[in-house]
Amino acid sequence: MSFATVVLAPWMLILTALLSVGVLVRAVWVFPWRRLEQDRPLQHRLLGATVFVMLMWQLRAQAIDWLTLHMVFTVFLTLVFTAPLALLANALINLAMVLIGQIAWPLLGVNILITGVIPALISVAIWRLVDRRMPDNLFVFLFACGFFGSGLATLLSGLCTIGIIWLGSNDPEVLRLIGEYALFLPLLLPSEAFVTGTMLSLLLVYHPHWVLTFDSHRYIDTK
Repeated sequence: MSFATVVLAPWMLILTALLSVGVLVRAVWVFPWRRLEQDRPLQHRLLGATVFVMLMWQLRAQAIDWLTLHMVFTVFLTLVFTAPLALLANALINLAMVLIGQIAWPLLGVNILITGVIPALISVAIWRLVDRRMPDNLFVFLFACGFFGSGLATLLSGLCTIGIIWLGSNDPEVLRLIGEYALFLPLLLPSEAFVTGTMLSLLLVYHPHWVLTFDSHRYIDTK
């Protein structure tokens, strides 16, 4: 779910943009970029995944002009590349959507927040819970982080989107439509969870070393 045209008050656009910039700056600060600079295959995988997700964003449902429903894939990017690179990819995808005219440029900050920052933070929280509290089991990692994590991230991102509209819009028609549009949110949960979990399963079977949050020695070699 992301915004296509401006229906929010300027203060909400500025606030969400500041939150997005703050998280992106933090991600840039903590990530060891020399690792990405020295790992050419990782660069190619990140670029390929970014282009793939951008193309998948073109498959969208838009019943009203200012809000679209589409799969996000941020949880998948976070698990495969870690949160900083996932946020970088998400920011590039949102920027590309602005450049090709799919969304208005004032919405860049709020869209990065709801499609990138929130899902990435939720994915990181679930991954840390699995890493520290749950058994070292491949299926626990797959189902908790992949299937359940992506579904929960989609749900909370959608609820945050609805909350942002309720707080940042005074248009009665917009508020009425978002109440009706929220009924479609449960339809996104199983599709996002299934696709993310399936793609993660394939990577864990054939290329587990590509999933940077997955310790193959801990989950596979020691079993």
